[in-house]
Amino acid sequence: MNVFDIIGPVMVGPSSSHTAGASRAGKVARQLLGAAPAKAEIILYGSFACTYRGHGTDKAIIGGLLGFDADDVRMIDSFALAKRQGLEFKFVKGSSDKYHPNTAKIRLQGSGGEDTTVVVSSVGGGAIKVVEINGIEVSFSADYYTTVIINRDKAGVVAEMAAVLAENQINIAFMRLFRQANINQAIMVVETDQPVSQDVQACLKKILHIKKVLVIEPLSA
Repeated sequence: MNVFDIIGPVMVGPSSSHTAGASRAGKVARQLLGAAPAKAEIILYGSFACTYRGHGTDKAIIGGLLGFDADDVRMIDSFALAKRQGLEFKFVKGSSDKYHPNTAKIRLQGSGGEDTTVVVSSVGGGAIKVVEINGIEVSFSADYYTTVIINRDKAGVVAEMAAVLAENQINIAFMRLFRQANINQAIMVVETDQPVSQDVQACLKKILHIKKVLVIEPLSA
């Protein structure tokens, strides 16, 4: 146990789960879109759906979608700032026993045609867990430098990815592969000790069968 576990995160808002965790959910969804979102539909589950206005969960998620950190005072005015930046958004109450009680499904569209659907749970103390990307179940916290690679499920892709990182002196801390066999698609979640630069990302994108490379900066940084 460390000091963070006892006193919680530095943040704007009354609740580490409902505001700090919510803002981080929005921010990681933005990074998984790979662009500034132009439209957002946020489906809230469990206690998120019951208390989102009173606890500022809605403003926190929108602040995260704008790229704000959990302690950014602009979070208070996130709705007005979103409208000023042309971000259209709406909140919907959902119902499901599948997810953690503090969960949001965030559907995003970018102005350049980008789109993604990310399901994120706020698991306490400001920590989050990404549990689904575009219908594929995943599991990661975004506490490390995290590279999310969407690829066709073919032999050799993992080995080539690891070789590129090794050539660039990037050490893999954790690596998991999540697959959906019926659509022949996989998602690699690669957590590293060093950041993955744009040059390295470009090398990864050249690997046959890799469709998209997305990088998430550590949310705890």
